[in-house]
Amino acid sequence: MLPSVRRMICPALVGTSCRSHMLYSTASPSSWTKVVSEAEKIVGYPTSFMSLRCLLSDELSNIALHVRKLVGTRHPLISTARGFVCDSRNNLQLRGLVVLLMSKAAGPGKTADPLLEGDLVSGIYPSQRNLAEITELIHTAFLVHRGIVNIMEVTSSHGSLKDMQFGNKMAVLSGDFLLANASTGLAQLQNTKVVELVSSAIGDLVQGVYYENARIDEEKITEDILMTNWERRIFLSHGALLAKCCQGAMQLANHDAEVQEMAFQYGRHMSLAHKLNSDLQPFVAETSCDTMPFCLNSAPVILHQEASGRDTWINQLKKAKVNGKQADYAKLHRIIKAGKGVSSSLDLCRYHGNGALEALRCFPTSEARSTLEKIVYAVTKF
Repeated sequence: MLPSVRRMICPALVGTSCRSHMLYSTASPSSWTKVVSEAEKIVGYPTSFMSLRCLLSDELSNIALHVRKLVGTRHPLISTARGFVCDSRNNLQLRGLVVLLMSKAAGPGKTADPLLEGDLVSGIYPSQRNLAEITELIHTAFLVHRGIVNIMEVTSSHGSLKDMQFGNKMAVLSGDFLLANASTGLAQLQNTKVVELVSSAIGDLVQGVYYENARIDEEKITEDILMTNWERRIFLSHGALLAKCCQGAMQLANHDAEVQEMAFQYGRHMSLAHKLNSDLQPFVAETSCDTMPFCLNSAPVILHQEASGRDTWINQLKKAKVNGKQADYAKLHRIIKAGKGVSSSLDLCRYHGNGALEALRCFPTSEARSTLEKIVYAVTKF
């Protein structure tokens, strides 16, 4: 797989990163924030404002008051709520922002009603802005739902059992509320094709979360942990929503099937590159160290297993056991960095970045298209 990946890497994305044993520095938070800030100006207003009508509603405000009872515990709902207020990487608003940028980059379709062009605000139809908001609401709802903890694994360090059970109830209630609002907004678009697209994306998310919850740990490694399975799982849980909402934005502007497909491909490749960047952080970030946590189902680990062979990887896992029980992640970290998994993941990240850039070629040169390209560069820069 990897030789073909390298051949398809765009020259603009190639630096000295093919050297497998060096540390790679990722784009700084300030540069990422700059790209997002520029993008928000282009689309007319910050995407962080899009969901305020829902987030500041009386119903959710009442939920927020109850959530305050969880302060002092380690329930995930607290950190999720904190991320809504202060997200230094702007990841929470990324999906809606990309949908808006894609809408502006494409403009009205060839068969669009000229009478509707007066509805354009900053080159974007109101229905496309509504779809961007719906995208954010769905993503936020699933973020909240992912904060439900397994009560069987709760210890005294997490907080009282009663508080953790209460936190789970709040996570279900607030996540369902956001998802219900998204569903209502989706119906109001009055476009059956877009409703079908986004509904299927919600189904993909549910399936993706199921795979996440059934993830395999080092005690139950099976042969189905392959990169093809990783890409399918990540598309379901991270890529389907963005890809299908980008496609839906093109449908709302009456673009043809080819443009819709290119918008879909940008969202798909962009999501996979973004997740690969995230999986790589424990191994390439300037602040990374042997104790930085990582998942045994992350891309660098899976590619390390494919390169070294399954039997070799199982033996490495066994040797990294402490007293035959807990895995020594510091030792595994050094083993993986010494192999080909990290460099292969970097190549794959740039491959998907190149795919996203290729999808943008069907759109006319514009500030919005340039910013979509900058987002790709920010994700694939190491």
